[in-house]
Amino acid sequence: MIDQPNYSRRQRSVVVSEPQHQRGASPSEPQGAAGPLGRMAWRPLLLLPLLSVAVSGNTAPRFNMSIVSVPEDLPVGASAFRLTAVDADGDQLHYGMSGQDAFYFKVNSTTGEVLLVASLDREEKAKLSVIITVTDQINTEVSGKLAIIVEDRNDNPPIFQNQPYITDLSETWPIGSSIYRVLATDADSGNAGRVRYEIVSVTPDDAKNHQLFYVLQNGTVVLNGSLSYNNQSTYYQLRIHATDGVGCVENCTYLSSVAYLSVNVVDEPDLAPQFLNEPYVGSVPENCPLGTPVLTVSAIDRDKGVNYALNYSLLNASVPFAIHLALGTITVRSALDRERLPSEEMLLEVLVQEEKLDVYGQVAQASATVTIQVTDVNDNTPQFYECELPACDFTASPQSSFRGSLQEHSSTRVPVDGLRIVAHDPDKGSNGAFELRLQGPDAASFSVSPSRLTGTGAVQVLVKDPSTVDYERAHVMTVEIIANDTGNPGNCCSIATVTIQLLDINDHSPRFGQSTYRLQVLENSPAGTVISSNITATDPDSADFGRITYRLLPETILDIFAVNASSGEVLVHNGSLLDRETRSVYYATLQALDGGGMTGSTYLEITLQDANDNAPVVSGSYNVFVNEGQENISVQIQAFDNDEPGTGNSHLRFQLEPGAFSANFTIDPATGVLRSLGVLDREALGRALQGKVVVTVRVHDLGEPQLSSLVNVTITVEDVNDNVPVFLNKPYAFSVREGRAGTFVGSVEAEDADHTEVHHRISFQLGSSSSSFLLRSIRLGPGHYQGNLSLDPDVALDYDRLGPAHFNLTVRAENTGTGDALNVVSTTVYVQVLDVNDEPPTLEPASLQDVSVAEDAQPGLLTTLQASDLDTNHSLHFQELGLACYKGAGSAGHVCQDWFYLAPNGSVFLNSSQIDYEVCDLVTITLRVEDTRTEEGNPYSNNATLRILISDVNDNRPEFLRINDTFVVVPEVSPVDLPVAVVKARDADTESRGAITFTISKVVFLQDNGPNHTLSSVFKVVTAAEGDLYVGSIQVASNLDGSLKGRYQVTVEAQDGGTQSLSSLAVLDIFTVDQSYRVRLVFSTSVNEVQDNSDKIKAALTVATRATVYVAVIQSAADASQSRSSRAQEKSVMEAYFVYSNGTALGVNELSILVQSNQQALSELIQLGLTIIGPGTVVEPSKEKELIGVIVGLAAGLVLLLLVMTLALLATSRSYRRKVKAMKALKMASTLTANVAQQGPAIPGTNKYNAEGANPVLNLTLDPPADLGFDEDSDADDASLNSLDENMVENPAEGGSPGPPVLQLGRAGAPAHLGSREEPLTAALQAHRTNPASQPARPPGDPNRTFTFSNPCLDTTDL
Repeated sequence: MIDQPNYSRRQRSVVVSEPQHQRGASPSEPQGAAGPLGRMAWRPLLLLPLLSVAVSGNTAPRFNMSIVSVPEDLPVGASAFRLTAVDADGDQLHYGMSGQDAFYFKVNSTTGEVLLVASLDREEKAKLSVIITVTDQINTEVSGKLAIIVEDRNDNPPIFQNQPYITDLSETWPIGSSIYRVLATDADSGNAGRVRYEIVSVTPDDAKNHQLFYVLQNGTVVLNGSLSYNNQSTYYQLRIHATDGVGCVENCTYLSSVAYLSVNVVDEPDLAPQFLNEPYVGSVPENCPLGTPVLTVSAIDRDKGVNYALNYSLLNASVPFAIHLALGTITVRSALDRERLPSEEMLLEVLVQEEKLDVYGQVAQASATVTIQVTDVNDNTPQFYECELPACDFTASPQSSFRGSLQEHSSTRVPVDGLRIVAHDPDKGSNGAFELRLQGPDAASFSVSPSRLTGTGAVQVLVKDPSTVDYERAHVMTVEIIANDTGNPGNCCSIATVTIQLLDINDHSPRFGQSTYRLQVLENSPAGTVISSNITATDPDSADFGRITYRLLPETILDIFAVNASSGEVLVHNGSLLDRETRSVYYATLQALDGGGMTGSTYLEITLQDANDNAPVVSGSYNVFVNEGQENISVQIQAFDNDEPGTGNSHLRFQLEPGAFSANFTIDPATGVLRSLGVLDREALGRALQGKVVVTVRVHDLGEPQLSSLVNVTITVEDVNDNVPVFLNKPYAFSVREGRAGTFVGSVEAEDADHTEVHHRISFQLGSSSSSFLLRSIRLGPGHYQGNLSLDPDVALDYDRLGPAHFNLTVRAENTGTGDALNVVSTTVYVQVLDVNDEPPTLEPASLQDVSVAEDAQPGLLTTLQASDLDTNHSLHFQELGLACYKGAGSAGHVCQDWFYLAPNGSVFLNSSQIDYEVCDLVTITLRVEDTRTEEGNPYSNNATLRILISDVNDNRPEFLRINDTFVVVPEVSPVDLPVAVVKARDADTESRGAITFTISKVVFLQDNGPNHTLSSVFKVVTAAEGDLYVGSIQVASNLDGSLKGRYQVTVEAQDGGTQSLSSLAVLDIFTVDQSYRVRLVFSTSVNEVQDNSDKIKAALTVATRATVYVAVIQSAADASQSRSSRAQEKSVMEAYFVYSNGTALGVNELSILVQSNQQALSELIQLGLTIIGPGTVVEPSKEKELIGVIVGLAAGLVLLLLVMTLALLATSRSYRRKVKAMKALKMASTLTANVAQQGPAIPGTNKYNAEGANPVLNLTLDPPADLGFDEDSDADDASLNSLDENMVENPAEGGSPGPPVLQLGRAGAPAHLGSREEPLTAALQAHRTNPASQPARPPGDPNRTFTFSNPCLDTTDL
């Protein structure tokens, strides 16, 4: 692990290195007797190949890539990316890859295609770094670092933090309040790292509990229902799912995890107390001593977690009881008399209250009903009361005398009527039991029921001996009832006297004097006629029982006869039914009924006497048919009489009754023969008689009174056709309106005097010149006909096409009798034709052409419609039938209802200035024309449609969509044309008017802690259309200045394509990540290896930082011109930015802390060769500077050729002087302490300080005897001693045993242990750490000699 990272004041670098195995000089290193001088002598010769290449003119290839991305779920064997390099000479290139992360990939050296050979995991390593190489096999191999970013995929489930989740919750917690917040984090990024929460189950598991809680998407759990400590569960366990992938749209993978939230419900004093063992029932005897306990009530506080003291009290204070305040014991408070209490059961209302207020600030209380039974003591005598149960008042005085009645000879156990005796003993149970018995003069005839009672009961006196209960012997009987309480000898008995009034009964039936009576009555006698008055019956019973009423039987006889109910007289009820000729004798029974229902009867025979009550009856009917003009007509009339034969009542005579035709006939009085006196004419009789002559004949008898009958003799005179038709109401003149085919014109009428249909039927006919007319005959009455003249249905007269507009028609009336010739008469009919407005109007098609109007047009006349009508007297009006609004192919609703107006004269007006093409582009008006003077036919024209086309104008500005994203740009890694932001807009106009073009109108750089700058040509925008949505991609237009700190405020203008274009502005911020956030990562591997492992390096850094890694450059340490601390082990440098999506970036300090805090990522980075994390220094040379550098390099090479020998001669002396100075510094360090060390700021770029003699190791105690390696054969000069500004992490080298990373101060790229030839400064520092002044120094080969050192004044200069 990294311990105490040390930062220099200038570089603030973190040096990461691996401990090396002890090793000697490399065999490849040049060795010779010259020692240091020889070694230094050949080094300048290395420049010779470089100079020769420069002179030849062939340039080396170069990479144009520094960073690539690979998805972490890329399958092994798939193509990851392709290496590309540029060679100006077009030479064949060969690619390679190396580095600690290179094992993930395999490179095709010819094509540069890179295949994945090991699985990736972004969460383990988010960034890989490899060294990629390319060579044209002419120039020196070119290498570079390639950062490979492992793109995230959703392969990590959310992880709940800070478990377990437990909370206590009051049962009165308000609904809708939050109760807890859970948190789950997801190692993935983007939507894959966004988490949503869901409660999937609640224990106890039921539907109600599942609705009791819900969770918000921030993890807050909210109470959704009420809790109850007593009535519901006191514990809930919520199973909460956290699922990632929120916001994913397609190809989604969801992972989830589970956590449990335990909710303990805390009881609150919110429940009223509760009584136990209800119901409460107790008893106490009457007359008991005061203070006698009855029972004890008890209650509990239902709040199981909170219990308060309880107090008892009685709500009904008038009861003779009291209750103990704390114990709840009920005692007798006043004297008890059960019989005086309203009820022997007394109900007490007991109230219990908690001593303290409940959670609502109220008194918690409950009530209970206590039933106390007051038991009885036998202390009362039974008494008698006159009442009926249950409506008896036993508080009133008792009675001793009662009265009743009874019919004589009543059956055994029949009770005496009218007695209301109730015996009552107020004592209860056996104390209220008593016996009943009878005494007195008539006690033997009766008994008492019941013989024993308990408490209260009705008492009856029953017949015991019916024979002795006799009204004729005694009308009144008396008994006494004794009530004896055997349980109370001292006050046992009471007596009641009962007086019984006997009632008589009916025991005799009525009787008649004889069994049969024969009676006579005249038929048709009036109602009320007395037939017999001396028929009576007798009954010896008295009063009602001896009172007799009479009636006739059977009941059917009552329709004819009646009887006086009280006297017995037999009467005629309905004389009209007494008809001797129908029935001469009637039989009936006369019944007598007394008041007791007993009956007696006798038999009646009633004979009817004859009377002249039947008129003569004429046999048959008399209808005679004769032809008019016939003579000698005779008819025989026959009749009979039903009265008694041989009497005047049945002898008949005939005579004619006066009438219209009686003078034309005569009749024989005895025989009844009727004869005519002359000839009969049908037409003279009148049409209403239909040829019928009626003569009335009277037939009468000779009885008293005389009766007669009438009979009509009908003589029908048959008609003969002897009359011709006659026209009525002449002359005939009519008029008819044109165009009315089949219309009625007029009528003609004619009559025929003959009476019969066959002789007076008339038919009408038209002459040959009337083909346009029809004539229909209609019968109006007998012999009266009408001819209806109408136009032919197929002929419509046209007034304008007729010559003379009139017709003269000949109409004939024809009559044909049976066997007679045709009778014809004729007349002339004049018909005038009238003109009619009957033509419909017509719309002119030319005026219905489509009308176009711009949506910005002002109200006014659009067009005028035209119509015509053939009629001369027309009046035309235009009507709007409907208006429809359309947009595109669909309806636009009713938005255009008020836009247009159709006037009655056909003018179409624009009625509104608010028409809008964007909501409606087509309006159709359905219309027609009406002829208001039309008399017949359709007054309307055919419906037509006028189309009004609304044309679009440029009246809508582009509308930007809301910008919700944060845009970030890293200037150094943002090439030209790189998209850095997006804007979107719409324009409601159509065609070119709705086409949007985006432009950058203004760019202002808002500098942090500095003035703002207006820039130009920094960004550009590319417009693309996506349907009706236009997207502006804001791209880098020129190289951005990486030194600027702040943000770009970009104003984007969206302009439409209208003739007079409209525009809108949107302002967005693009945050910059300046070069101060550039971080330098030094690797011990080659550039090719770093480039090959760049994805792994980036993945590891992304895991550690959660930031996006932008690689600026991967180069060798020798090419890093700003890095003067390059060492033999530092082969490559990666410089990068670490940026978050909100625009913030990591500095070197924050990056170092995050990397060191993630052990897995740190170990992976160390394995990939990371040695130093420090601030980046960026030099972006221009092309001109590069050219100057080449020229200067060539010149310097020539100079070096001239000076090479001079340098070789001076090498030995310089090395000697440097080592002498180091020895002198060592001696000074061993003699000085830290408090005498010279303080002060360092001189940058040197190891000197402001005070002479100052040295960074003056505060150390060194061990001079130790071999510091200053001998002439030391290899210490193989590498620079300048390592005091670097913190190095030691890790086991390849082939060594693994161990934790150790931060160690030492030579970058040099072995930590060299045996007897350790580096002097390293040895001194190790000796100081492990061997304080009080302890002997550790030997140089001791492996535990490590040291951690921090000094703010150290500089990157050789000591």
